[in-house]
This record gives sequence, C-alpha cells and structure tokens, in this order.
Amino acid sequence: MYEFLFAQVISRLPAERVHRWTLAALRVIAAVPGLPALLRRLYGPSLPVQALGMEFPGPLGLAAGFDKDAEVFTALAGFGFSHIEVGTITARPQPGNPEPRLFRLPADRAVINRMGFNNHGSAAAAARLRRHTPGTDPIVGVNIGKTKVVPESEAVADYVTSTERLARHADYLVVNVSSPNTPGLRDLQAVDHLRPLLTAVREAADRTVPGRRVPLLVKIAPDLADPDIDAVADLALELGLDGIIATNTTIAREGLAGGDALVKEQGGLSGAPLKSRSLEVLRRLRARTGDRLVLISVGGIETAADAKARLDAGATLVQAYTAMIYGGPLWPHRLQRDLAKLQAS
Repeated sequence: MYEFLFAQVISRLPAERVHRWTLAALRVIAAVPGLPALLRRLYGPSLPVQALGMEFPGPLGLAAGFDKDAEVFTALAGFGFSHIEVGTITARPQPGNPEPRLFRLPADRAVINRMGFNNHGSAAAAARLRRHTPGTDPIVGVNIGKTKVVPESEAVADYVTSTERLARHADYLVVNVSSPNTPGLRDLQAVDHLRPLLTAVREAADRTVPGRRVPLLVKIAPDLADPDIDAVADLALELGLDGIIATNTTIAREGLAGGDALVKEQGGLSGAPLKSRSLEVLRRLRARTGDRLVLISVGGIETAADAKARLDAGATLVQAYTAMIYGGPLWPHRLQRDLAKLQAS
C-alpha cells in the first residue's frame, strides 16, 4: 500500500512539503493522551540492548535530521524505533539554506539534502524537551551543531551554549561536526580542533548536570580518510568519550544511477549508496577501539540483514532515516521484527 502511495502521490510532491505534512500528523498523534504509549506497546521492539548505561528496547533508532526541533519524538517512538535522535540543534535559531534543499533519488533509494541545520535554536528545543525525563521511555538523544554565522574562533562557545541548555534533557548528547551543509563545519573533525571542542562540551555537560554523567558521542563523516578516522577514534578514547556515530551524509556521488539531474545537486547524500563505506568505517573503528566505545552505525541500512551485518561488524546500535522515506511509517517496526527472526534462526 505504501509503495503504491509513494509511487503515485508522494514522489510527485516536493520532499520538504511532505516532510512538513508528516510532522503535522505526528504532532496530532503526540497531542492525543496515551496514543504514543499505545503505539509503542503495539509496534515497539523487543530486542533489548545495553548501551550507554541504559537499556534500549531494540538496536534501531531514528537518526538526527527528521525531528530537528524536538517536536514529535514521542510520536516517532511509536512506530518501532528504539530511540530518537533529535536535531541537529544550534545555539541560535537559523532558517537554513534556501529551498529547494531536499531531493529524492528513487532509482538509488537515496536522498540529497542541503538543509543547513534549519531549526529554532537550543532555547526553543530545551523548552520542548522539558517534557522528557532522561531515563524514561522513549530514549532521546540530542544532536548539536554549530550556528552558521558563528566564526570558527567562537565555535566552542557556541556548542557550549547548546550543551548548557540541552544536556539536562538528553539521554545522550551528540556533537555533530560532520554535516557538509554548514561551511567550515567539517574542519572541526581535525583532531587539533576537535580536542578542545569535545573537552569543553564534556565539562559543560558535567557542570550543568551534576550527579549524572550524560553520555557524549561524536558524529563523523564517511568522507574522512582512513588515517583521520583512526585519529578521531584515538581522540575519543583519550578523552573518555562514550561513543562514535558513523556516518553522516557524503559529498561523494560515485555509482549513482545515470540520467538523473538531481545527482548534480549540492548537499549530503544519504541512503543506500552509503552502505559500503559506512560499513567500512564501522569495521575500522571497531578494530581501532576494541570494545571500549559504543559505536552507532548509520548509512544505507534498509533491511534486517543490513542491520545484522552492522551488529556483526561491531555496532552496538544502528540508526536510519532515508529508508523510512521509501519504506513508510511502519518500516522500523518491520525491520526490528525481521531482525528478531534473523537473530533467533
């Protein structure tokens, strides 16, 4: 049914308009007392995973980028995700890049986006997240990034502002330095820049939330060279980070279906084309870090077999977003159901 609806209707509408309509529908679900909890009972996973000091009800979560302003995480958790990562949230409100900025590539089961961290800022997100108590269902990660107009010299302070506002509401916190859509952001992945940034965020989280150590992770790009991946892994261990999320979107375009003018659009590519590289990065990180970090694998996960391959390669948890666009709202429930069958066989 969803495949028919997507082919005949959804695919013919602008992608960002559909996203806005979806958010509106989810707001309605979130506003109905008891409905999100009922959906979680009906469609929630039952594959418990111990990670980051918590029990996740399953390995599959929703990657950042969908619920940018922490508006509908309770509703989203009702469709089979074990955790929801909100954001990316910046310290200051910003509109993002001009539209159109979101493009589907159905032949490649992929999406290109150059959203540019459009969000209402960390103060607004903190107000919405006050209704979430860390340690309660659902598990909510908070992904923070740099405000576009802030110069690199003030980036640390910008991230610290968001940390001070949001850490107390987060089950875990993610420092995003890997989106290709904020100029200069990926430069912060260099260890010389990343060390003071992560140190400051860790100190701000500890200062803001005394008595609870908020797990801290960093999200990296698939386009990093292998030696740079090793350097980030070593830094994560050195600083005592809790984990790494790998990977964000890519600026590469190799192997995409020919003849689609959208392939030439600027932005980060997500979906099936990332499958191979994301798995390579995961394996490299696990070999480098052993069992000392939680690794969350993202990029090109479409099926239970894809998820199992990541778990077998050393991922503690997995995340996805693009596959839900092509698979529909109950896609996460189906994947975790099928994964349970695979693991039992």
